[in-house]
Amino acid sequence: MNGLENIKKQIEKLRLELNRHSYLYYVMDSPEISDDAYDIMFRQLKDLEDKHPQFDDLASPTKRVGGAVLPQFNKVRHVRQLLSLSNVFNQEELQEWFSRNQNALVKQGLLGNAQISMFDQSNSRAVMDLVCELKIDGLAVSLIYENGIFTRGATRGDGLVGEDITENLRTIRSIPLKLHGDYPSFIEVRGEVYMPKKAFLNFNQEQEAKGEMVFANPRNAAAGSLRQLNPAVTATRPLDNFIYTLGQIEGRLMPQSHWQCLNYLKSLGFKINPANKPVNSLEGVLSYYKKHADERNELDYGIDGIVLKVDNLAMQEALGEVAHNPRWAIAYKFPAEQSTALLKNINISVGRTGVLTPQAELEPVRIGGVTISAASLHNEDDILRKDIRQGDTVIVQRAGDVIPQIVGPVLAKRPVDTKPFSMKEALYDPVLGYAACPVCHSMVTRTLGEAFYFCPNKACAAQVIGNIEHFVARSAMDIRGLGEKIAALLFTKGFVSSVADLYYLHEREAELEKIEGLGALSVGKLLASIEESKKRPFARLLYALGIKTVGEETAAIITERFNTMEALQKAGSAQLMQIEQIGPSTASAIESFFAEEHNQTIIALLKEAGLNMYEEPTDTAGLLLYGLEFVVTGTLPNMSRDQAKALIKENGGIVKSDITQVTNYLLAGEKAGSKLAKAQNVGITIIDENTLHQMLKKEG
Repeated sequence: MNGLENIKKQIEKLRLELNRHSYLYYVMDSPEISDDAYDIMFRQLKDLEDKHPQFDDLASPTKRVGGAVLPQFNKVRHVRQLLSLSNVFNQEELQEWFSRNQNALVKQGLLGNAQISMFDQSNSRAVMDLVCELKIDGLAVSLIYENGIFTRGATRGDGLVGEDITENLRTIRSIPLKLHGDYPSFIEVRGEVYMPKKAFLNFNQEQEAKGEMVFANPRNAAAGSLRQLNPAVTATRPLDNFIYTLGQIEGRLMPQSHWQCLNYLKSLGFKINPANKPVNSLEGVLSYYKKHADERNELDYGIDGIVLKVDNLAMQEALGEVAHNPRWAIAYKFPAEQSTALLKNINISVGRTGVLTPQAELEPVRIGGVTISAASLHNEDDILRKDIRQGDTVIVQRAGDVIPQIVGPVLAKRPVDTKPFSMKEALYDPVLGYAACPVCHSMVTRTLGEAFYFCPNKACAAQVIGNIEHFVARSAMDIRGLGEKIAALLFTKGFVSSVADLYYLHEREAELEKIEGLGALSVGKLLASIEESKKRPFARLLYALGIKTVGEETAAIITERFNTMEALQKAGSAQLMQIEQIGPSTASAIESFFAEEHNQTIIALLKEAGLNMYEEPTDTAGLLLYGLEFVVTGTLPNMSRDQAKALIKENGGIVKSDITQVTNYLLAGEKAGSKLAKAQNVGITIIDENTLHQMLKKEG
């Protein structure tokens, strides 16, 4: 054996040992060696790697110390959408979720006809096996491993697109850089990164001692640490993680249940929460919930509830999702933490859509480690129902441990001179003689049957500035250097009265440079950023327009179907609802938005300014499945239903959720259920996964 081969073997041995000891220390909590012994081995490896860079390896433990400083985080598309959970807050809501899923599975032939209630004390056996997990209060991430090596990590983002934070995630010791055991050629897993409570307190003390920023709570600290452009900074932060699901796998068969997935992931070296537990009865669910609700403050990480998941993956596939929420999983939230505070004043804020919202100004109070001095009061009806009055001592809670809410007043402490709240009285302007918008003084309106008062003036400063803030956000048109302060300045100085005016600011560059606080350099950068934003995709522009209920994901879905602004403007509610993910309320909101003359004017100005109002359609003509309509059902042997749908679309096919007269093929797997019977009855051609692959091998 020559010298280089010997050195390579030494390096490989040290890496193997260091990875093993990191796993024992950070994942299994059962170290075999002292910290000093680990440090000696680490230095030996670092010295050898520095002298012999030809043996560089991304999976080396030395890669955790922090890579090069990044100019920015790149956007990456997830291999499979990261869904978010719906919430339930009591047994009745949980029972409704369970029954709805059980009935759906019975109809699809995946369950017997027995209707057994989870909450039937005489027979608490559940038909659907579930897995209980703790809902960690952290930041969701996606991790990708290729041939056992960690190659990419990203934030959840909007569920479809996240930010590439690979170098920062490398610094977290409990995230393996190299998998062990029977790892596949490709695997994507999802987890939650958090900062332990004790570590958070120590970290904040150190920050305070250095005169640097302290964080309000562990979740903010974790999120801030992961979004450092310098990975070396992240490496100094005490972050940890739990992996909670397997997203996608290639080169190995997918396990049949979520519980099997968790055990498999544990065998690969991932850190899995030991509190996870399979259950199949009311007693098991409620016992798990109560135990962790009682002991939540004893844990070294924040939790705000438990998560219930249908264990069987075939049942998960059959249940599917609605919008961005899976039907097969739910978060059962703990009661919110509460305290009391003096309600000093009820102020009225104006949102970007013109909605007037009462806001509670509170004497500051700490709840769950967070200082709260304001809370939303939703609307007048809610205030009157709870009988909340200015001057009351009120019960304040963090709903879901996050959003501050006022539960109600402490009547025993109510001053004698308080009076019921009235929006009209709060908004009444004695000079004008009517209830006026607190910002622009227009007469406010309230539609019969609606809960909110509105300011009808589209030129209202609060609405214009709010719309500009939304329009220029990173997830929308991403115009740098145009925050709330500059937006307000441009409005008050008469430079902008709508988002469209931003694209005509170059005509007044000399005037802009004279504004105090701007200057030639700042104006130049701002105008360059505005010009660059014209290239943003049509979906980003649609989201930026701020249409009610149209988020990033919905905008992307809509522009796949209507790939020009002109086509979308002409589309009515009926056409919009042909998109599977678009419901009546969203369709109506879109139609109403484009019907408003004010919005038509803005869009015309944006078009004239040269913004992108066109989404390049996928050229499907000539593809093997061009124009053919498919419905996918059942459990396929080698791919998920989502993967099958994506494959069909990539090859020019159309995928629908229900069988109609124009359906060409039903792609059916095991336990296909009612759709298979319907296809047989109406004479639809039924194919299996193998037949689909054969269709794709044919010459075009």
